[in-house]
Amino acid sequence: MARRSGADPAGASHRRSRRGRGTLKFYLLIAPAVLLSAFVVVVPGVMTAVAAFTDWDGIGLQAQWIGLANFAEILDDPVFTTALGNNLRWMLLFLTIPVGIGLLTALLLLTRPRSRTVYQVVFLVPYVLAPITNAILWLNIIYNPISGVVGYANDHGLDLGTPLSNLNTAIYAIAAVDIWHFWGFLTVIYLAALRQTPVEQVEAALVEGANGWQVFRFVYLPNIRSTMQLMWVMIIIFSFLAFDYVWLLTQGGPAHATEMLSTYAYSFAFASFQFGKAAAVGLVMSFFGLISSFVYTWLSRKDLNA
Repeated sequence: MARRSGADPAGASHRRSRRGRGTLKFYLLIAPAVLLSAFVVVVPGVMTAVAAFTDWDGIGLQAQWIGLANFAEILDDPVFTTALGNNLRWMLLFLTIPVGIGLLTALLLLTRPRSRTVYQVVFLVPYVLAPITNAILWLNIIYNPISGVVGYANDHGLDLGTPLSNLNTAIYAIAAVDIWHFWGFLTVIYLAALRQTPVEQVEAALVEGANGWQVFRFVYLPNIRSTMQLMWVMIIIFSFLAFDYVWLLTQGGPAHATEMLSTYAYSFAFASFQFGKAAAVGLVMSFFGLISSFVYTWLSRKDLNA
């Protein structure tokens, strides 16, 4: 009895040794991911933040510290104001149109359990295609003023003009391409979230006499709220990173009508070699992404505490 109740230093030492080896293996396993994140994300991010306060030209290693001069210059530039307004307009478009289409389509696919897999594959085709492919398709099939849909409409009395060359319609013409490419992805995400709703809750609501709108509002919506919040945050972040379709279709023109913060920064970096100003614009873009991330974190904590 005394031996069993007494201390076992050898056993405790063995357990500590095993825990130590397990901890070492854990750190060795996560080391590649940590190092990759450090060299791909942290180091470039820090360098960009530092470059925003210098006059670095992106070529040599010499740069002069100029403080907030880059930020003052871009804030005084009317093109920056135009680009920021276009980004905000882009964000509002994508927070409404593709979200509405994707959610409505997902709800319709709930009633087609046999064929919805085929629909999901079809809807995802534009999303998996390269942006250059989608841009070429729209330029030649839709927006071509001679042989495209726009040209056909103009020849038959419906004057659509040239959407990509019109100052008032260019940004909406580009947004149409990106919405066409993006809404299928949202459909798949929302459908997956809707399918996680407990069947018992839906059946109970129907037994109580709830109509379709009431079932969606009081059963489906509370269950997919976290998914929708995450998608809203991702859309806001992507809205301030929008670049590919804008650059492929108009390169920010005509007359800066489709200028985005990303194309604005790209022009500074690779047209005039003002990498300091480009980095300053990049920090402004990151600022809006951080705000949306903080809002999402706050909403998530609020839901957990509710």
